[in-house]
Amino acid sequence: MFLVLVRRDLLLIARSPALWLPVMFFVLAAALFPFAVGPDARLLARIAPGIIWVSALLAALLPVETLLAPDVEDGSIDQLIARGIALELVCAARILAHWVGFALPLLAALPVVGVLLGMNSDDGLRIGLALLLGTPALASLAVVAAALTAGLRGGGALAGLIVLPLALPVLIFGVGSDVAGAFRLLGAASLVALAVGPFAAAAALKPD
Repeated sequence: MFLVLVRRDLLLIARSPALWLPVMFFVLAAALFPFAVGPDARLLARIAPGIIWVSALLAALLPVETLLAPDVEDGSIDQLIARGIALELVCAARILAHWVGFALPLLAALPVVGVLLGMNSDDGLRIGLALLLGTPALASLAVVAAALTAGLRGGGALAGLIVLPLALPVLIFGVGSDVAGAFRLLGAASLVALAVGPFAAAAALKPD
């Protein structure tokens, strides 16, 4: 059943007109920073990890209003509950589908972003591994925020306010991925978010 739910969610993402919006935002944000801070290659390389992680976080939040709100509004969530499917399973499938939908394209675009920010291959590889470890946490937090704001007007802005403080540990460990032990801390933070996320999102979606 879990794989069926993931397949359904991936098909919905593939049919979305905003499919490429997160990766386009990711690349454009990286392309604009050199114009904002100047052509100093050393400065760009030093702040590149922060730029990449903030851009990845915002890219994860871009589709937050479409992650769960449409299913709540059209009654799909109620139908799944009526069929005896656990909401935790539904939310876990949505987290995985969201991660595949935004994180894998971001990882594919990372070499282009690295060139734009003047990163060398070693730094690019390290940031790529950090994103691979940390983006599942961003996907989990985005789905939790989507569940909390489903049905609310202006839910996207509120979701950002919810996610940003919770994502700070992931951003800190991700940016500091060149420090010994940071990868382990990043992986631990990601595992905690993945473990808690489906249950938190399901609790927010359960009818009163």
